[in-house]
Amino acid sequence: MASNKAHHATGWAAGFIAAALVAQAGAGGPYHLWSLLALAAGILGGTAPDWLEVAWWSRRRSLWITHRSWTHWGVAWLALLAYSFQALGQQAWAPLPFGFAAGGVMHLLADWPNPLGVPWLAGRHSLRLWNSGRCDIFVVAASWLAVFIVSDHVFFQNIHSLKMVTFVKSLSMWS
Repeated sequence: MASNKAHHATGWAAGFIAAALVAQAGAGGPYHLWSLLALAAGILGGTAPDWLEVAWWSRRRSLWITHRSWTHWGVAWLALLAYSFQALGQQAWAPLPFGFAAGGVMHLLADWPNPLGVPWLAGRHSLRLWNSGRCDIFVVAASWLAVFIVSDHVFFQNIHSLKMVTFVKSLSMWS
C-alpha cells in the first residue's frame, strides 16, 4: 500500500491525465468546465478505493468490507474507465466517471508493488517490489512522467518527448 500522500499525489496526476484526455476528445465543454471536473474527479478517485471501504454511516467509522477487496478490484475500475472513455464526446456526464476511474486505476497501480497486492482478476497479484510506504517516490515520479507524456501528446504532438529521446540518445553513454 502506498502512503496516503502518495495516493494524493498520484490522484492529482490521474486527474491531469483525465483532464487532458477529456480535452482531446472534445468533451471539455464551455471554458473547459468538464475537463476541470474530470481533474477534480481524478483527485477524488485517487483515494477512493480506500475511503469507499469505510462505514461512514457508523460512529466508529470502521471498515465495512475487508481492505483491498471489492473496492480495489481492477476489473471494475478498468471497466468504468473504458466505458466512460467510450462515452466521452457522446454523453455530457462521461468526464466525471472517467476522471474518477482514472484516479482509481492510478490508486491500484500505486498499490500493486506492495506484497499485499491488488485483486486484478480473481485473486490478488503483487509485483513484490517493496513494502508499504517504501519507495513511494518511484510511484509518484512514474505517475507524473505519465502526465508529461500524455500532456505532450495531447497538446504538443509529442514534440517535447521526441526532443528528450533525441537528447538521451546523444549522451556519450549511449554511443
